[in-house]
Amino acid sequence: MRITYRDKAWELPGGMTARDAIKKVGLDPEAVLVVRNDELVTDDVILGDEDKVKLIAVISGGGGEVS
Repeated sequence: MRITYRDKAWELPGGMTARDAIKKVGLDPEAVLVVRNDELVTDDVILGDEDKVKLIAVISGGGGEVS
């Protein structure tokens, strides 16, 4: 599979979960969303050899109240 994040790319074998692949490339699974073949998936999905995976940074906002 090919994983891209910002300007970086990695080639990994399939058969692992997205969470494991994220850890393998040195990123925090809680800090990214996983898009496999142009579809948002959960981090427990098993990735295949031919998958194209794009990781997108999660942006969190403040927890302030709206009046």
